[in-house]
Amino acid sequence: MHRAVCLIALLCASPIVHAQTAKAPPKAQTQTPRKTAAPSDPKAPPHAWLFGTWTGGLFPSPPGITAAQCLAQPVVIFTRDIVLRATLVDELYHQRVIETLRASPQGMDFRFAPGISPLQAVGAGLMGGATPPAPAGFGCENPDVLHVQRRSDTEIVFQGCADFPEPLVRCPSK
Repeated sequence: MHRAVCLIALLCASPIVHAQTAKAPPKAQTQTPRKTAAPSDPKAPPHAWLFGTWTGGLFPSPPGITAAQCLAQPVVIFTRDIVLRATLVDELYHQRVIETLRASPQGMDFRFAPGISPLQAVGAGLMGGATPPAPAGFGCENPDVLHVQRRSDTEIVFQGCADFPEPLVRCPSK
C-alpha cells in the first residue's frame, strides 16, 4: 500500500516535471552539456542551482566518486516542484512537495506542503484504518522546513538536520 501511495503521489505531484522528462530529444541532435541556471536568469526558479542529484549527507561522500556510482543511488534529488530523499530503511524515495521557497544569503529555505491532508487523516479514521504516517522529513527541527546552505557549486549542507550531519556533494555529470 505504501508503494502505491508513493507512486500515485509522485505521478500526481508534479505534472510539469513529468511532462518535461517525457520528451526525449531527437537522436539527430547532439545534446549540449547541462548548465546550472544562473540566479540572475529571470526564467529560472531561484533554486535552479540545486537541480540534480546529490550524495553524502549521512556519511561523508567518497572522494573520486564516479558519475555512474553516484547516480546509481543518490541521496537527495532536487527538481522544480519536489525534493526526493532516500532513507536507510526504505527502498523508495520519499518525496516532499515544495510549497514555498525563499533565497537566503547562505542558500535556500524550503517549506514543504504538509504530508497528510486533514481529509486523509479523517477519512482513514472513519474507515477504521490507521492514520497514514507522516512523510519523512530531513531530521530538522520542523519536518516541513529545510534550510540549505551553499558551500560551493558542488557542495551543500542541511543546517540543523540530524539525518544529514555531513555535507552533500553534487553527482558529477561524467
